[in-house]
Amino acid sequence: MDFSSVAVLCLGDVMLDRFLYGTMERISPEAPVPVLLLDSRREMPGGAGNVANNVISLGGCAVLVGLVGQDEAGGLLRAALKQRPGVVDATVASPTRPTICKTRFIAVQQQVVRADEESREPLQPEEAEALCRAVDARIDGVQAVVVSDYGKGVCSPAVLTHVFSVARARGIPVFVDPKTADYTQYRGATCITPNAKELALASGMPVGTEAQAELAARSVMAQADAAAILATRSEKGMMLIRRDAPALSVPARAREVFDVSGAGDTVIATMALAVGSGMTFEQAMRVANAAAGVVVGKLGTATADIQEVLHELDEQSGPDDVPHLLPLSAACAQVQRWQSRGLKVGFTNGCFDILHPGHVGLLAEARAACDRLVVALNTDASVSRLKGPTRPVNTLASRARVMSAIRYVDAVVSFDDDTPLETIRTLMPDVLIKGADYAPEQVVGADIVLEKGGRLVLATLAEGHSTTATIGRIQDA
Repeated sequence: MDFSSVAVLCLGDVMLDRFLYGTMERISPEAPVPVLLLDSRREMPGGAGNVANNVISLGGCAVLVGLVGQDEAGGLLRAALKQRPGVVDATVASPTRPTICKTRFIAVQQQVVRADEESREPLQPEEAEALCRAVDARIDGVQAVVVSDYGKGVCSPAVLTHVFSVARARGIPVFVDPKTADYTQYRGATCITPNAKELALASGMPVGTEAQAELAARSVMAQADAAAILATRSEKGMMLIRRDAPALSVPARAREVFDVSGAGDTVIATMALAVGSGMTFEQAMRVANAAAGVVVGKLGTATADIQEVLHELDEQSGPDDVPHLLPLSAACAQVQRWQSRGLKVGFTNGCFDILHPGHVGLLAEARAACDRLVVALNTDASVSRLKGPTRPVNTLASRARVMSAIRYVDAVVSFDDDTPLETIRTLMPDVLIKGADYAPEQVVGADIVLEKGGRLVLATLAEGHSTTATIGRIQDA
């Protein structure tokens, strides 16, 4: 996966996250409270700023739009943004509103107390207008938009209506991390990412089971006229609900959870990057699930880098060893998992009745052209129709077992038709490999793969090797 060419506009409530660390050794003589002896501190962008942190940590570029006060906290926030080369500071200065600041006092890796500084005043018309102008100035250079609503004023109806409108006009997906229970305010969003509590509150429905969560998600999806809802369900994983499509779930990998702070920011940043790079929603969900798994294993408001996410995807997927013969549905899911990790999947097919050096050479060249290779075998009935009633010599089960033992092969499927066209259409590989005895226009499925931006490889065939010749020599012996 490479998100270096993806820019995400992060609009929302920008905050300064301040952490004060110390030790507690005594109780105050003034009141029955512990005394925290401070020894270090750090400040970083929070709220929508943490979404931007996640975007750049994963290798993308972030354009940050929000309000910043003309105060000490605002100066510290802008200084922190300057230290992040991947973040474009497009924040708007407010002459009246203070910078939102959350100060956390931490001792022995535990948060003792948090002090918040913010304004409860509604967004002023001139502030809304300035935010809309900032969006307009940057929208043409991004591939996705994240609306990070913390309920602090920036995500007012006027600002939301404007950003949804300009994004829709350009075909740019908008992802919303919601705060209000009234999802009609998010009409025009592409995808909304509530957690279980937010989903229950917005829908007024139970969300304990998958069936309940799906019904609740479809209810709020209708309110918002959104294309998708991604419900994060803590230890139960994630559920993706799309219009006119079955719900899809991915489990959370069992792990020791240190802190869930900022996990929602990680999820929405990853979704925006992945979809902005061209991934499907299902692929993006799996990447986001892995990214969330990384950050909950860290203390504090953390981010995940791309290598950590790739490692987590490997851990979640397990080893690449697969059963000898995969059902087409399982093969499709495996191909999508590989592709979601940025791997190029190749496809070749044949009877492969009696494996010989020519077959091995073809498979070796095929694997060299991709990261993962799927081999589709004709079923016994299909082989008989093509080769005659005496074939195959080896059954499909035997051929699949031998094929799966070849080190160049990562998955094996079968097809009963005379051609693998429907199998190719279902799996949608990135690279289609066939022997050089075919002309490009003769290769079944080549047009489909090429139309999707894939490649056709015509592999060199070793001379003097064929299954028919091998059978002939056996019969003559």
